[in-house]
Amino acid sequence: MVKSCWKSSAEVESCGLMWYKDLGQHVHGEFSMAVIQANNLLEDQSQLESGPLISTNSGPYGTFIGVYDGHGGPEASRFINNNLFSNLKSFASEHQEISINVLRKAFAATEEDFLSLVRKQWLVKPQMASVGSCCLTGLICNGMLYIANVGDSRVVLGRRTEKGSKEIMALQLSVEHNASFDSVRDELRSLHPNDPQIVVMRHKVWRVKGLIQISRSIGDAYLKKAEFNKEPLQPKFRLPESFRKPILSAEPSLLVHKLHPDDQFLIFASDGLWEHLSNYEAVKIVQSSPRNGIARRLIKAALKEAAKKREMRYSDLKKIERGVRRHFHDDITVIVVFLDHCLINGNPSFTFPVSVKGGGGLPAAATAW
Repeated sequence: MVKSCWKSSAEVESCGLMWYKDLGQHVHGEFSMAVIQANNLLEDQSQLESGPLISTNSGPYGTFIGVYDGHGGPEASRFINNNLFSNLKSFASEHQEISINVLRKAFAATEEDFLSLVRKQWLVKPQMASVGSCCLTGLICNGMLYIANVGDSRVVLGRRTEKGSKEIMALQLSVEHNASFDSVRDELRSLHPNDPQIVVMRHKVWRVKGLIQISRSIGDAYLKKAEFNKEPLQPKFRLPESFRKPILSAEPSLLVHKLHPDDQFLIFASDGLWEHLSNYEAVKIVQSSPRNGIARRLIKAALKEAAKKREMRYSDLKKIERGVRRHFHDDITVIVVFLDHCLINGNPSFTFPVSVKGGGGLPAAATAW
């Protein structure tokens, strides 16, 4: 028996290695979600929460979006999926407001709680110290969009070039923390001036300490706390020297954006999508296609590009089992959030909470989709 990896207040569907919610309603419009598995264990997790944003359920009303791209295992991304939004609601209730500071505190609490879990399980499950996750979040409330991000997932805004125009532009709203960027390598060298090996190229890829491509994450305790740089952690994760300050950071890059009437939709996705589609290509697909099933359509476009790069047919790529499939593409999560400005500037379309979570579960064998 196969269990769907989705948990939702609305019906969702699965088909082989893909799970999807083709179209749903959030308080400020509609949304579409999809995830395709490539790894033996799905490491991507995601969620959309819409409704009251404080614990009393009395408002303010808004929509929270999260994409969590795990690495080294699914434990960190699952932990974020189960804890980040509740931490956000807790701080929002404490401060009686939605703000970028509330989002920052939710990140810090989630990081601290996960590192505490790693510490508790150190002797029985030391590999938890090498598990981490990118964490991209968006929060829409009171006409504002708040973005917080660690890692290399990305959110792109589709905006009309001018009122009444059908032309659309793509605006990237998130900052990526990947050592492939000169700015990230410069930041790491500035923070660790006495370490000539802080970023090195391995197999034509820039990596932090030769181990990991991203410079910020939730988890990855082995690169944040020297107490985990020892046995029983596997030797391949241990550094030859101790370190005094964290090598990776959990401090998110933050953005506050006042929503404009020309802002049409947002595309939140793990880096598996952006590896194969440019920002503009993704925005044009959304603009020129029906809303229903648009997240799946974006994944299909990315997989067609992945197949083309390997000089194989898309129909053959679809037949590849999970695990082996990771050689062709990564796990991919996509959430497309449409913005209805009548709802953003007026009363919410409903007041009951909507919760959709993607990730985990027991996948079936790959089938056609």
